[in-house]
Amino acid sequence: MTPPLHALVFDAYGTLFDPFAVKTRAEELFPGNGAALSQLWRAKQLEYSWLRTLMGRYENFWKITEDALIFGCHTLKLSCGEQQRNQLMQVYLTLPAFPEVRPALEKLSHLPLSILSNGTPEMLVPLVAANNMAHFFKNIFSVDALRMYKPRPEVYQHAVASLGFPKEAIGFVSSNYWDIAGATSFGFRTYWLNRSAAVADELAITPTAICSNLAELPRALT
Repeated sequence: MTPPLHALVFDAYGTLFDPFAVKTRAEELFPGNGAALSQLWRAKQLEYSWLRTLMGRYENFWKITEDALIFGCHTLKLSCGEQQRNQLMQVYLTLPAFPEVRPALEKLSHLPLSILSNGTPEMLVPLVAANNMAHFFKNIFSVDALRMYKPRPEVYQHAVASLGFPKEAIGFVSSNYWDIAGATSFGFRTYWLNRSAAVADELAITPTAICSNLAELPRALT
């Protein structure tokens, strides 16, 4: 018998907040290259988190994000000095929430809500505050406490240990399929926000439910 859901845990980047909002500032700094840089930056940011975890060579997410930005600029042959780099990095502290996020969180607020993210506390706390959403979240969990990145099972266990509920009674929400795969494998009940109608990876893993955006989550939980 499936236990009742006692808590919801959300990924941050791509799930609640739009990391591709950096495209606007990138386009201002590098006309004609904003979209390409934002895509390459995000892809390499995630790749570095996985590689560093596999190698046991941890750097926090701020450093990884900056390194990925430098790589993206080098790849696109963009002259990105310290001032331009700092301007782009600062956008990460004020990324906008997706339009449906606030109304959805209001409908879900009868449950304890938390964030579990690769971001550092120094990145996540200002970001949540910039979107006036601090009151929604009981906890903001960061992988920085463990010095390893998702989808390592230890990261998901960190949330379980702190929340005090069985993992089967915790719902995990992410727009990133690799994150959903990790959380499902760990034992969370998972809800994939498939905003872009992406194809699921061939990992023999099925989430509890698939939603096209966060507005569909309250109904999916029932």
